[in-house]
Amino acid sequence: MLIVDDDALIREGLSLLLGLEEDFEVIGTAANAQEALERCRHEPPDLVLMDIRMPVMDGVMGTRAIKQQFRDIKVVILTTFRDDEYIKEAVKSGAEGYILKNQPSDSIIESLRAVGKGNTVFVKEVANTLSAMLKEEKQAHSHQYSTLTPREVEIMSLVAEGLSNKEIAEQIFLGEGTTRNYVTGLLEKLGLRDRTQLAIYYLKHL
Repeated sequence: MLIVDDDALIREGLSLLLGLEEDFEVIGTAANAQEALERCRHEPPDLVLMDIRMPVMDGVMGTRAIKQQFRDIKVVILTTFRDDEYIKEAVKSGAEGYILKNQPSDSIIESLRAVGKGNTVFVKEVANTLSAMLKEEKQAHSHQYSTLTPREVEIMSLVAEGLSNKEIAEQIFLGEGTTRNYVTGLLEKLGLRDRTQLAIYYLKHL
């Protein structure tokens, strides 16, 4: 395990606390996420316990960088902050857990054990925030669905089948240019980048 926090006292305290547990081995500490990333390159840990607010590189950026380069390393955010934006960005970056420093030590230890076994762990306050975020996203998707015309849905379904604009145009008796305009309009309306994302969106949501 690698402990990352800009407060030396917290780093030392966590190292001592976790070092007493037979199933944990603290291989090192880092004062910011940039240092943590370098440590991971030289001696990859199984788990990184990551603070959020740190100089040089914060915990969200560090989590994203570590998960991109080392998919097998698990990252748990340990912080005093329950800011919704921090929670959202940490989860989007791939963190397997988000726990708070004011939790009892035995609760923190059990959370880390759970993540080590392949689970995700979010304290109640964070879980409530995530639930609200998912609800908002679902409502946003529902609004997007309601703005799609039957013709747009039909074209999306044919894109999902792998048909080209020319093949779609021939199948539903439209001009190829008109079909292309439909596809372009769908990408803009749904905020998607390309036909592949459009196909995935259709299969996932419609």
